[in-house]
Amino acid sequence: MSDSCQQPRRRIWAARRLTLLGSVAVIGSVLALSGPLGYGRLIDQAWAAGPVQAQQGPTGFADLVAKVRPAVISVRVSVDEADETAAAPGPNGEPAMPGSPFEKFFRQYGDEGAQGEMPRHRLMTGVGSGFFISADGYAVTNNHVVDHARSVQVTTDDGKTYTAKVIGTDPKTDVALIKVEGNSDFAYVNLDSRTPRVGDWVVAVGNPYGLGGTVTAGIVSAEGRELSSNPYDNYIQIDAPINKGNSGGPTFDTNGNVIGINTAIYSPSGGSVGIGFDIPAPTVKMIVAQLKDKGVVTRGWLGVQVQPVTAGIAESLGMKTAAGALVDEAKPDTPAAKAGIQPGDIITAVDGDAVKNSRALASQIAAMAPGSEAKLDILRKGEAKTITVTLANMPNQPEKQARVDDHDNAPTRGVPHLGLSVAPADDVAGAGSNGLVVTSVDPDGPAAEHGVQSGDVILDVGGKSVGNAADLRNALSAARSAGKRDVLMRLRSADNTRFVAVPVG
Repeated sequence: MSDSCQQPRRRIWAARRLTLLGSVAVIGSVLALSGPLGYGRLIDQAWAAGPVQAQQGPTGFADLVAKVRPAVISVRVSVDEADETAAAPGPNGEPAMPGSPFEKFFRQYGDEGAQGEMPRHRLMTGVGSGFFISADGYAVTNNHVVDHARSVQVTTDDGKTYTAKVIGTDPKTDVALIKVEGNSDFAYVNLDSRTPRVGDWVVAVGNPYGLGGTVTAGIVSAEGRELSSNPYDNYIQIDAPINKGNSGGPTFDTNGNVIGINTAIYSPSGGSVGIGFDIPAPTVKMIVAQLKDKGVVTRGWLGVQVQPVTAGIAESLGMKTAAGALVDEAKPDTPAAKAGIQPGDIITAVDGDAVKNSRALASQIAAMAPGSEAKLDILRKGEAKTITVTLANMPNQPEKQARVDDHDNAPTRGVPHLGLSVAPADDVAGAGSNGLVVTSVDPDGPAAEHGVQSGDVILDVGGKSVGNAADLRNALSAARSAGKRDVLMRLRSADNTRFVAVPVG
């Protein structure tokens, strides 16, 4: 499991409108790539390493395209019958993609009668894009393009087709590294180590709808886009048109550097509407370096569940700014628990690097090697501390907690100010022996407004354990008497623990 972070329930992008660009159809993904600096035989020094400067509006991209397009490849895969069963179609005829950052992706491309039904006894094919990162045939594409592939073939810009093998994949970021054997003179490009600026010109090259070598242009529209609860989401948004089959292809800046990997689009129709998403090149480089070295990606793991520090939480804890990651829970027998990290701790820095929010913490820890030591600056009840933790290797699967059932017939006590009713946990079957079970919530009350739901278990309020309604009222009154506008309430829900700042006045 990853060090999980709780996100606000509101989502910017409706899942049904998020489309991967992957093999054959839509439904993007996250791509990785890394390689030697420079363009090999096709990029001269002036193009490969120009100084950082404000970009001027180009008069055209023909020179740039002529230099970089030979390194871009079309990828075609064949998936055998056994894996076809594993990737059975979902409600919309789209096969599921285990381990992907997204829910579904299409593998069927240009196949007659593929609307909603997928024959069991037939070889499936899929297409995507990619690009060489070294002259000896290493190339990058998406994990979902080559997932369960029986064979992989790539076609270069000059029309030659080669067989490739999968070196390694990383489903968490949807990255795959492949290699073509028997040739050491491929044109290749490099990934930029810098993040582009919003407004910079970009050029995307790929294989949309099987039309290899297609070039489109646009600008960087935004940075740091988060499309799901995946803590590794950090997309560059571009408006260069990308479509089905572009997945795994590169996006270039005007110096010919790869700034990102085409991965997903936001679309109400399945086609491009000028909102596309790329995995940043620095992220891709880190992933591919591990795949090339050992075929797998290992990540540091702390063993905590964390959430963002909201303005309300910051105020309730006397913090000047809302930053850092608030620890909901340190899982038993994990590096965090062994190091003494406690619920309510706020992790503010890792090895001296500030933690912006809970997602940033997950990324910072994951980027470290298992077995390495991390120095965590934390804030505990207003006091600054430093804790050294030896990180473990991130497990593959998330742990689940038992669901807490909501029993409407349980004895309850009302808390009018918050708009909820509670009952001692030991009076409600399946709720455990600690805390108060929320048995009902006024949909118009403050509790509902802050995300409290029936079935949640209130573990403590303002750092004090609560076992009955009187404990809860006393904790709220104490916070109000101390001049606080909000008090921190720790809740356990179906499969996680979180903090909520609720008003006390």
